[in-house]
Amino acid sequence: MFDTIAVIVGLVIGAGIFQLPSLVAAQFYSALPIVTVWFLGGICSAIGALCFAELATTYPSAGGEYHFLSRAFGRNCGFMFAWARMSVIQTGSIALLAYILGDYASELWPLGRHDTAFYAASAIVALTALNIAGVRQTKSLQNMLFAATLLGLLCIIATGAFILPAEVPALPVDAFPETDGLAAALGLAMVFVLLTYGGWNEAAYISAEVQDGPRNIVRALMIGIAVITLFYVAVNLVYVRVLGPSGMAESSAIARDVMAAAVGPVGATFISVLVCLVVLASLNVTILTGARTNFALGRDFALFGFLSGWSEKGSTPVPALLFQGLIALALVTFGAMQRDGLEAMVEYLSPVFWLFFLLTGLSLFVLRGRDPDRARPYRVPLYPLIPALFCLQCAYLLYSSLKYTGTGALVGVGVLLLGLPLLLAARRAAPGPAFGSD
Repeated sequence: MFDTIAVIVGLVIGAGIFQLPSLVAAQFYSALPIVTVWFLGGICSAIGALCFAELATTYPSAGGEYHFLSRAFGRNCGFMFAWARMSVIQTGSIALLAYILGDYASELWPLGRHDTAFYAASAIVALTALNIAGVRQTKSLQNMLFAATLLGLLCIIATGAFILPAEVPALPVDAFPETDGLAAALGLAMVFVLLTYGGWNEAAYISAEVQDGPRNIVRALMIGIAVITLFYVAVNLVYVRVLGPSGMAESSAIARDVMAAAVGPVGATFISVLVCLVVLASLNVTILTGARTNFALGRDFALFGFLSGWSEKGSTPVPALLFQGLIALALVTFGAMQRDGLEAMVEYLSPVFWLFFLLTGLSLFVLRGRDPDRARPYRVPLYPLIPALFCLQCAYLLYSSLKYTGTGALVGVGVLLLGLPLLLAARRAAPGPAFGSD
């Protein structure tokens, strides 16, 4: 179970905690709600993890949500999820990580007006080329990534707890930003918070391999998410204490600014380099795994057959890597035309992300009704209350990500809708049971 907890913590804690708290703080400019929403994010993640644990142990498959959705709602829904993952979710995540890298790299080596976008695009090109050459992620590198991430978080926590003097300016507690009130601030803040908690859904897929899985998977998920929540709340307490809510909201590289305020330029440079290394490793993994799911899409659907090419020399899906890289570069270009590239990427992927999370939660109800006699190694406690809460939370975040965001959300939904004519073309290319309801 200890290994499972380590996997969960390692999957979830990543680059987001070094940057997205700035966007959360910009919704409140007040200390108490900033910290509270990070605690609420842990509770929401725990509710979702319980639902995914039942799906993963009852219908074990490397396809994850694609398998659940196809089984519950048919291959048409599975196709749309695969399209969304290729064109919005995975590539949007690549562009988002690239923008985090760009923000920190531009603090270290400023190049001019669009230096953030330049660094973001350069990282995508370089890492895509490395993956085409056959560079594979290793277990040792993953362990180094996890260790570097925790080192960065511990440095920030220690800075706030032990280095800063006790005299800290009073924190403002009376203001909201110029939005339409608490509902808008909370809804948008939770979009950013739960994106930072993202990853537990992938962790749930290993539940079938956990020793004494039905009992231990829930304990591992709950302990893992509790550890993550503790880290996130502690780090945000330090951010608030050092920079204040206004300073957080105005920061373009929040971890760097905290270390600069506490220990000067040396600390700022150290944490910036560390964050860049963490993001590069996360970006490389996302590029590697995203290309392989696109390769699988090319094998499953003739319409995307051009993605199914494989290089034996490097043991890599070269066409899938190139296509994914082109989409990610287009998103970086789109982000460069917006007020804030990072925020534009969050807006771009969030509505589509929460739509399919909602459908996955609903699939639990559908599959319970369709397969009442199927063996379920683990059952969600308090059914149907817990799954209903998860679906309500997903629906609220889908609503918030559409109502309170900007152009990026509309573009993301538009790209998703482009999948509908592609679905019709795929049906004509391969009529019959493949696109029926399973």
